[in-house]
Amino acid sequence: MKFKKYLMFLFVAALAVVLVACGDSEETNSGDNGSEGAASENKDNGSDSEASEELEGSVVIDGSGTVYPLMSRLAEEYMINEQPEVSVEVSRAGTSAGFEKFLQEDGTDFNDASRLIKDEEQAKADELGIEVKELKVALDGLTIVTNPENDWATELTVDQVKGIFLGEYTNWSDINPDWPSEKIQTYGPNENHGTYEFFYENILEEQDLVGDINLQQEYSTLVTLVSEDKNAIGFFGFGYYDSNKDKVAAVGIDFGEGAVLPSLDTIAEDGDYAGFTRPVFTYLNVNMAKEKSQVLDYAIYVMESANDFAGETGFAPIPDAEAQALVDELKALQ
Repeated sequence: MKFKKYLMFLFVAALAVVLVACGDSEETNSGDNGSEGAASENKDNGSDSEASEELEGSVVIDGSGTVYPLMSRLAEEYMINEQPEVSVEVSRAGTSAGFEKFLQEDGTDFNDASRLIKDEEQAKADELGIEVKELKVALDGLTIVTNPENDWATELTVDQVKGIFLGEYTNWSDINPDWPSEKIQTYGPNENHGTYEFFYENILEEQDLVGDINLQQEYSTLVTLVSEDKNAIGFFGFGYYDSNKDKVAAVGIDFGEGAVLPSLDTIAEDGDYAGFTRPVFTYLNVNMAKEKSQVLDYAIYVMESANDFAGETGFAPIPDAEAQALVDELKALQ
């Protein structure tokens, strides 16, 4: 009897050892698998981190007041959603004044421009050894604006616009005898702005503005002045009109087939407002982009995202294929 109990004890003990061994083996295997999973997860996380490298430092932008709303919107999105540790500083000295800041040994990283770079500006860049890359970011429609109380000059031909700013007409009645015999008051951005130069070169065909035209540095000031003067007529980019429709009115321009009002549709590629439509740009200092990774990263972001924010800031987008080609060229600099 005692012997049978002893055999039973040995059998239970042996069974317990086997069960414990199996349990240890499963835990060990489970632990190994967990380690491999963790290692794999860490590896994946590491790859994601490399793909969206956290950057820091600053990006300095100046230039066109026309391009400012688009670039400042892009900068805001970039700092919030892409690279929170990068400070993107956007100013608006005007295209020409901005190029002066850009074309220095320690100049700005980007210059926004509502016109093409001039030959003498490119020559200065070459002299300083600055490699400049032109990035077309959107399309803008130069907009002729009047006071909302002006219910007569709602449509003008291109020649009539030219005549107003070349001093051929003094009073509104000089254009049309049915219009008021009141002096026309002209307004526009000053010579620091690419919009002034575009108007001078492309609309007035390099003929000097005549008369006591009121030229201003700030577009917000122009909006206010036109909104307070019943006999005012001025010009600036579509975006400043679009965001101030309660203060100024747009004039329809007759290019020969009836008056066309500027809109996101008419200032688009091959739109009906093509006669007053122009591309706008930002110019990248490639030297800075090669030295500071955040500058190149921001340039790529701008060309990947500009079309997403063009409409809400008063611009028509450029063709997607054109934007992608510039993205590819920028990525080749990495």
